[in-house]
Amino acid sequence: MYYKFSGFTQRLIGSASSTAYSPQGLRTNVPTEASTLIFATPTKMITGSGASVEYMGANRVPDLQKIFQSSDGIPVHLKRGVPDRLLYRTTIALTVGGALYCLVALYIAAQPKNK
Repeated sequence: MYYKFSGFTQRLIGSASSTAYSPQGLRTNVPTEASTLIFATPTKMITGSGASVEYMGANRVPDLQKIFQSSDGIPVHLKRGVPDRLLYRTTIALTVGGALYCLVALYIAAQPKNK
């Protein structure tokens, strides 16, 4: 006997072999061609000639991969230099400041109320 999952009762129920081999939610006719990627299509730039098709900007991914995958002993979150150090230190300062603020607020809340 063949079984399939019932979405209504959330249990296995008996079924015919054809429905057991093609479960719910799966299509039998899957397209063989992959759809075109949205970001892989060129963007038409408005130029004088009108026939030129160019991408909006240069691909920086290979350059960034070289920077981030180099084994120079620097942590990944600091590899790009001064801007990364500034963001890191700002984040640490805000975290410490927030923790101190929470502790002060808890201390004030724990004090008895004066009448």
